[in-house]
Amino acid sequence: MELRTLRYFVAVAEELHFGRAATRLHMSQPPLSRAIKQLEADLGALLLTRSPTGVALTPAGAVLLDEARALLERADRARARVGSAAGTATLTIGILGDSTDPAVGRLAAAYRRDHPGIDIRIRDTDLTDPTCGLRAGLVDVALTRAPFDGTALTARALRTDPVGVVLRADDPLARRDGLRLAELDSRRWFQFPQGTDPLWQSYWNGGRPRQGPVVRAVQECLQTVLWNGTVGLTPLTPLGHDLPPGLAVVPLVDMAPSRVVAVWNEGDPNPLIRSFVQAATASYRR
Repeated sequence: MELRTLRYFVAVAEELHFGRAATRLHMSQPPLSRAIKQLEADLGALLLTRSPTGVALTPAGAVLLDEARALLERADRARARVGSAAGTATLTIGILGDSTDPAVGRLAAAYRRDHPGIDIRIRDTDLTDPTCGLRAGLVDVALTRAPFDGTALTARALRTDPVGVVLRADDPLARRDGLRLAELDSRRWFQFPQGTDPLWQSYWNGGRPRQGPVVRAVQECLQTVLWNGTVGLTPLTPLGHDLPPGLAVVPLVDMAPSRVVAVWNEGDPNPLIRSFVQAATASYRR
């Protein structure tokens, strides 16, 4: 059994849905299904029962879930200890959307200065997984935005930002100094793919179901507004770049602010995570 396949199985077992698990793992559903079938063949046991509404764990699957979680935890711990002993400790950081935020630049400079021997790896993720691959074991810690399902995760609030709506510059509403969510009820909004965290989807849809085209990345959101005239929300923070020509942002006066957070797996013993969170807290509050 490969650790990667075990991570796939844990995702399916926790989500109880191949589509949601595939979204969480940032992969398409067919190879995920093939990997689970191969795992079942290797073990000679049915791990999941499948139905049109989702999946359920068999008794054998429940046993493997416990064992897989323990194995993956030991593997992560072993990787950290070996890296430390070899003098090549590594920290993998997931960043969602705001990689050009000036606070990220301050954090990178501070962390490099205080931890010159650490190999920093960056995973810039799209908008479908607000945890940046934490649950799949792809990153050690993430800089992202709440809200999302925080089960088995620990989060530290770093900053709050007001939120605005992105509109075409020729939209009559773009000339306003501020808007309320109710004024956008008749508009089409961009959507995230099926299986995206429901709390995350609801927040960026202003707390209610919407209709509109599906997007996965920040640039797709902006281009969808530009080409289709849809609307979408964005944090009002210095992004380090201008909006594409033809777009405008208007503040929303009745929208809860967006919280920037550092998040990591609950109970992770990696000391580099603690030092990273301390540095992030200082960098974002400047």
